[in-house]
This record gives sequence, structure tokens and C-alpha cells, in this order.
Amino acid sequence: MACQKISSEEAEAEIYKVEAAEIDEMWSFVGKKAQQRWLWHAIDHTSGVILAYVCGVHEDEVFLQLKEYLRPFGISRFYTDNAGVYSRHLGPDHHEVGKQHTQKIERQHLTRRTRMKRLARKTIGFSTSIRMHDLVLGVFVNRDEFARPIEKSRQQI
Repeated sequence: MACQKISSEEAEAEIYKVEAAEIDEMWSFVGKKAQQRWLWHAIDHTSGVILAYVCGVHEDEVFLQLKEYLRPFGISRFYTDNAGVYSRHLGPDHHEVGKQHTQKIERQHLTRRTRMKRLARKTIGFSTSIRMHDLVLGVFVNRDEFARPIEKSRQQI
């Protein structure tokens, strides 16, 4: 089935304020384990819906890009692990460290590693280029999180 174009009147969007978000990063590699790539992402703490993600290296600049993507949500509380990048860039009034509040995002890591071979730690299925790795990971996350089935009335037979 080919992609169908719809008008803005037909499109639906849910917009809501997010009070709290879980943020974490997930390790993978391209070609060899020395060439690491990281999926940085944030989910709504209440619903578990992914809010934003970025693929990149394990450096502050990549987290700051994710943080910028999260700005429109008006998030007032961030839950993270104890990685130093979070304490450097999230104010103590809005940041809480601990495993008790990051269980949903850690569960998503396990699910993704199980469902996508190139995220497994011990595998022969890995990407050979950074571009392909990021594209495949992006398509997987977008399909998994944002794809909605087409209503019966819109399907072409």
C-alpha cells in the first residue's frame, strides 16, 4: 500500500502538557563496539509515550539537543539515572535521580533490544554505517511509537 496524502482538516493531533518525563540513553554500536552510538530519548512519566529522541554520541551536546526538543512540552520534573550529563544540565529543582522513577523507560530499552537485533549487545546483526544505523533506529521508533492504523473507511481495497 502506498502512502496516502491527507489534508490538514483530516489530520488529528493530541496536544497535552507533560508534567514529568523519564530520560535515558541506550547504547549500541556501528561496525565495531569501539564506534558507539546512543539513542537518547524521553518518555511521558505517566503514559510512557515517547516525547522525543536523538541518535548520537555519548556527549552533552546530544543531550542538549534532546532537551531543546522537550522544551515545548513545559515539563516541570525530569527523572533520570545518575549520569553526570543530567546533573550538569537539569536544575536540581526539576531533576530527580533514581531507579524508582525510571522503570518505564528501562522496560522500553529491554523491549527494543529484544525486538531489534542491531540493538542487542551480543549480535552479528549490526549496522555498518552511522547513517543507516540512525535511519533504521528512527524508522523503528517512529513506527513503534507514532504509527496509527488507518481507519477502515479510509483503507483502499
